[in-house]
Amino acid sequence: METLSLKLSPRTVTGKKVRTLRRDGVVPVHLFGRGIGPLALQVEAAVLRRLLPRAGRNVAIAIELEEQKGENICFVREVQRHPVTDALLHVDFLRVDVSQTITAEVPVILEGESPAVQDSGGILLQGLDSIRVESLPMNMPASFNVDVSGLDNFDKTIRVGILQAGPDVTILTAPEEMIATVVPPRIEEVAEELEEGLGEGEEAAEGAKAEAAPEQSGDQAGRR
Repeated sequence: METLSLKLSPRTVTGKKVRTLRRDGVVPVHLFGRGIGPLALQVEAAVLRRLLPRAGRNVAIAIELEEQKGENICFVREVQRHPVTDALLHVDFLRVDVSQTITAEVPVILEGESPAVQDSGGILLQGLDSIRVESLPMNMPASFNVDVSGLDNFDKTIRVGILQAGPDVTILTAPEEMIATVVPPRIEEVAEELEEGLGEGEEAAEGAKAEAAPEQSGDQAGRR
């Protein structure tokens, strides 16, 4: 499994004053977990912007603390962003014991092209965005990459049971859960519904005209 590295510095600025850090391109972070913290730390925003897309929530990060020997194996646990600008506001890192199993949600990434989509105009549905997994921290998969090129008709479904996670990884999500399938296009169904609706509207209009016709004839007879 890939392991990233990150160096964090002690932080003395807390509370509302951390706004000054952000204006200077520094992000406040917390480190907590087994045998440590919580520690108030900081790191340059540019460093985090490069790291977070690679780390996600399941890639281990070896965090080095200034003026402290040794490294801490951590995972990203929470990322706070500005609701408008999407700028990084705060990040929490969880320190783990590499000898103890943990559980995590591992993302599912669909790859390839489904013939049922390309040739038959079907719609690819993804039933699960993540799979719950238990393993030692250093064995945790970064993702499950699922090839959908075998979905060549509307009767086939990819389920959790087909995933291969390795001998040291336990998949906790039920094997019958659906990961991906292709359903027929709805264009024909929508067209039929529209035709039925138009037919009912025309019948109603004709009925209304038939009811109004005698009254109109009576009015015209009176005026004559």
